[in-house]
Formats: sequence, C-alpha cells, structure tokens
Amino acid sequence: MDKKKKKGFSVPHTYVLILCVILVVSILTYIVPAGAYDRVEDPNTGKSVPDVESFHFVENTPVNPWAMVQAIPKGMTQAAGIAFFVFLIGGAFAMIKCTGAIDGGVVRFISLMKKREKLVIPAVMFLFSVLGFSIGAAEELIVFIPIACMISRGFGWDDIVGVAMVSTGACAGFAGGMLNPFTTGIGQGIAELPLYSGAGLRTVGYVFFLAISVAWVMNYAKKVKADPTKSYLYGLERPDLDVKSIEETPFTTRHKLVLVAFAIGLIVMVWGVMTYGWYTTELGALFLIIGVVSILIGGVDTKTGANAFVAGAKDIVFGALVIGLARAILVILTEGQILDSIVYYAAGTLEVLPNAVTSVGIFWVNAVINFFIPSGSGQISTMVPIMAPLADILGITRQTAVLAVTYGDAFTNQIVPTSGALLGALGIVNVPYEKWLKYNWKMVALWIVMGSIMLVVASAINYGPF
Repeated sequence: MDKKKKKGFSVPHTYVLILCVILVVSILTYIVPAGAYDRVEDPNTGKSVPDVESFHFVENTPVNPWAMVQAIPKGMTQAAGIAFFVFLIGGAFAMIKCTGAIDGGVVRFISLMKKREKLVIPAVMFLFSVLGFSIGAAEELIVFIPIACMISRGFGWDDIVGVAMVSTGACAGFAGGMLNPFTTGIGQGIAELPLYSGAGLRTVGYVFFLAISVAWVMNYAKKVKADPTKSYLYGLERPDLDVKSIEETPFTTRHKLVLVAFAIGLIVMVWGVMTYGWYTTELGALFLIIGVVSILIGGVDTKTGANAFVAGAKDIVFGALVIGLARAILVILTEGQILDSIVYYAAGTLEVLPNAVTSVGIFWVNAVINFFIPSGSGQISTMVPIMAPLADILGITRQTAVLAVTYGDAFTNQIVPTSGALLGALGIVNVPYEKWLKYNWKMVALWIVMGSIMLVVASAINYGPF
C-alpha cells in the first residue's frame, strides 16, 4: 500500500493573505462596537491626537461586501504616494544601473571584501541601523535594496540576505530610536518629556537588537552559501541581478562620477529629511533627478535611459499593488469606525495587569495595534496620548510608556503585511512576502522577548526622568 507524502503547511500567496485579512476586518465591523475619540491639537507637537477622556460609542457603520470590495481601489488611491514612490525608485535605480556604474561598483566592492567576507553583513547592517535610529529611515532606504541584493549574490548568498542587510538593519536602529524624530521625538513631545531623554537605556536595547539581527542574518547566509537548497527562495525565478554575468564589467571614470552623483543625492536626501521633513513626494522627485543626471554623466542615450526607467518600474508592479491592497485594511477599519474602539479596548486590558508587567502589556498591545496602524508617527500620535496618562494611573513612568509604544511600533514592522516600507523593500526585488515571513518570524520573536526584558528593567529602575 503506497503511502502518500504529507505536504507541510504552505503559506498562501501574499495577495491571498491580504484579501483574507480584508475579509476578517470587514466581518469585525459587524461585531466590534463602533466608537471614536475626539481629536485635539497637541501643543507640544502640533499633531492631532485623541483626547483620552473623550471615547464614546457611535452608531455602527458595518462594511458590507460591496463596500469591502470598493475599499481596495480606495486603499490604492490613498496609498498612491508610497506606491508611486516605489515606482520612481525602481525606475531611477534602473536608469543608474544601465550606465554600468552600479555593476562595476558592486564587482569592485566584492573583490575588495573577498578576504573580509565576515565583515560585510555586520558593516552594512550597522550603517543602515544608524540611519534607522537617527532619521527614522524606512521607505527612503528602498533604493538600496537592489544594490544589497547584488552584493549578497556576489558572496553566494540570496536576495533575502540582501533585503535583510538593509531592512532588518534599519529596523533594529528604528527600534532603538535614540534620535528617531518620528517615534521617540513625537512620543516624548506628546508625553511632555525632555526631547531624546533616556538615550542610555535605548542605546543598550539597540545594541542587543542589532546583535540579534546580525547573528540571525549571518547564520542564514552561512547556510545558504554552504547549501543553496537551504534558501527560502530556492527554485523560484528571480529578477536579473546575477553578479556572475558582470564579473568583467569595467569601472571607468564615468562610472565613478555616476556613483559620486548618487552619493551626493543621498546626502541631499538625509539633509532634506532631517531639515525639512521630506517624505515620498520630495524623495521621489529627488531620485528622479538622480536617475536623469546619472544618464547624462554616464553617456547613455535618452532612449536607452527612458526604456530602463520603464523596465525598472515594471519590475516592481507586484510590490506596488501589495502596498495598495494592504491600505484597504485601514480604509475598512476607518469606515467601520472600529479603529478607535480597538485602541480603547486594548488600553482597557492593561488596567487589569499587575504593575510588574504593565509596561510589557503596553508593548504587546501596541505590537498588535501596529498591524492596524503601521505608520510610526501615526501610531505614536494615536497611542501615546492614551498611554501616557494611563501610565500615571498604573504607576509606571511616562518614559517607560513611550519606550513600550515605540517598541510596539518597530519590531513587527518586519513581518506585518500592512507595512508599506517592508512591502516596498520586498517588492522591488520580487521577494515573496510569504517566503520572507517564513524566514523572519522567529527573529522577530527574539526581538519581542528582548524588548520585554528591556521593559521589565525600565520598570524596575523607574526609567525617567518621569
């Protein structure tokens, strides 16, 4: 009698996962009572925040099947800024790449680092973690993903390692958040704490998170290099980033000038983000300029440059559509008026926890909320006005509450299918979300354990100043 081989659990396609979530949250609009907080302007930050005492139930507005389907094009419209930013990044990168400068630069980097291979992953992840904790970089770093993947392939690793070097490295820094204006800055402003106070404990946490991340990525890279079948992407058709085909690529003066122009563009990006708060519109325009300038410096004719732009944008349609689909979830929660209700009930659960684990409870609650509000500044602006006064009542410091909210916002950004930065990073090199989830969920679990320990310490030392 033949025994049939049992199939293991297979994670559904990314689109199927998101559509299932859309269906579930639509059903929740019939179950969860609708409610709302009144919004007021916070004098410290100028942000619109919920008045913690103002929650009230309102008439239910459940999302019916027809409205649920309409939420998808609505979500795509609302997410157009990020989606088109991803298109522009993909097109601009293709324009730079068609000059040969990136290929030549990557090959030169690989040849220089061949004998120092063990330093590549830690060095690259540290660099992007600095951008994460200093300027809160997320979507801005998508442009680096294809370059990192080329480097990764050159060392015998896969595209997951390439994405992780940039995305996971930045996320570790974002979680530490010592100077992050979008989480720590806004959160401390709302809680009336001194700006960027408590940096010592945050730095300790950052070191642990980055160490866990580097060890996790290096261990996976080692396994993939030893046996390519261990790659979660093994057998899948991948975009053309094959470094072996460009090993003889020259690295001319024109190529060096293109990379100098690219580097200057990145400096302008950091300056614009830190000085003027640039976001997707300004950054999309900047990278478009970088692409055009690269074509001119690289001596590529305009027709070839235009074709490269179209090809680059076309290659990331998958990721751009995912961003729009995921935004439909927020549309349904808003139209069903249950987002504030979810926040209200989540905050209420914390009041029954023992004081010793209250800060951990705030963290875990916000990790769940992050699924529904994946924007860092959006979640901080929504949750800190509720959690800061709640912390006063529950006997923990406001600094601890802000730390718990920022941890809750940061960690799960590496796995939630509603994160525009994550989906953009995966989409630009066509790494399926379900493969990334399979690779990364255990590392995020380790982060959560480490974050919980840090918050127990924060509670024990009355992390302050208050």
